[in-house]
Amino acid sequence: MATPPLTDDIRARTVKRQRPDGSHYQSLSLADALDLARRTGGHIRALEIEALKLKVLPERYARNTQTLSLTDQQTLAESCAGIVGAGGLGGTVAEVLARIGVGRLRLIDGDCFEEHNLNRQRFAHTGNLGQSKARSGKMQIDLINPAVEVVDLAVYLDASNADELIGDADVVIDCLDQLDARLVLQQACRHRKVPLVSAAVAGTSGQLTVIFPQDAGLESLIGDIEADETRGVETRLGNLPFAVSTLASLEAAEAVKILLGQDGLLRNRLLIFDLAEPYFEIIDLA
Repeated sequence: MATPPLTDDIRARTVKRQRPDGSHYQSLSLADALDLARRTGGHIRALEIEALKLKVLPERYARNTQTLSLTDQQTLAESCAGIVGAGGLGGTVAEVLARIGVGRLRLIDGDCFEEHNLNRQRFAHTGNLGQSKARSGKMQIDLINPAVEVVDLAVYLDASNADELIGDADVVIDCLDQLDARLVLQQACRHRKVPLVSAAVAGTSGQLTVIFPQDAGLESLIGDIEADETRGVETRLGNLPFAVSTLASLEAAEAVKILLGQDGLLRNRLLIFDLAEPYFEIIDLA
C-alpha cells in the first residue's frame, strides 16, 4: 500500500482527461510520475502501480484502454516476462511488451549485433554493431518506457543455466533460432512451471504455439532433434522484416493473454502463416 503522503501526492498530480469516444479517466503524466519517483527515491514502476491502485491511469497507457482495464494494466505492471533471444523476434517482442506496460523483462542473449542483423532486428543500428544485444535492448527500453525494469543477461542459454536465467518470469517467450536450444528452454519452463510462447520464422512465413508445462510440447512438432539439423530453414530462406515483426507481435499478444489469464490462447494449436500468399491457418494439435 502507498503511504498516505504518496497517495496524496499522486492524487494532487491527477488530471481528468477525455478519450476520443468522449469518456473520461483520471490521468498521471510521465513528467509527474518521474518527479514523484525522484522525490520518494523509488522506481517509477512502483509509483505507477500505486497510481493504478488508486484508479489513476499513467497517461502513456491511455490508448490501451478500454481494451485493457485498469486492473489489467496493474496486472501487467506487476508481471515479469522472460525473453530468450534479443534479435529479430526478441527485440520486437521486448518493445511491444514494454510499450503495453509489462513491468519487468528478463532479456537473455549472449550474442552481439552484426551487419546482417540490420534488416530486421529492432534494437540493431549502425551505432551499436559489435555490442551486446541484451544490453543494447535494455538501454533502448529504458528510453521507451522507464517504468519497465529490465534485467539484461548477456549470456547464451543452455542446460546448465536455463533455470537461473528464467528466474521468476511469469511467462517465457522463445525467440531462439536453434531447435536444440528450444528444447532446453522448454525443459526449463516445465521445471519452473512457466508457460512458454514458442515461435519460428523463415523467409515470409512463421509458426507459433503456446506450451504449458504439462503439454506435449515441441517434440510433437519437430520430432527427434538428434536426427535433424539444429538450425531451421531460415538458414536457406533468410528472414524478411515484415514476417519477423508480424510473428513477434503475435508472440507478444499470446504472452499478454497468458499474463492476464485470458482465453483464446494458441495452446495445443499451431498458427502458421505465409505473407507471400498471404494466408493464416491454425492447426489443432490435440
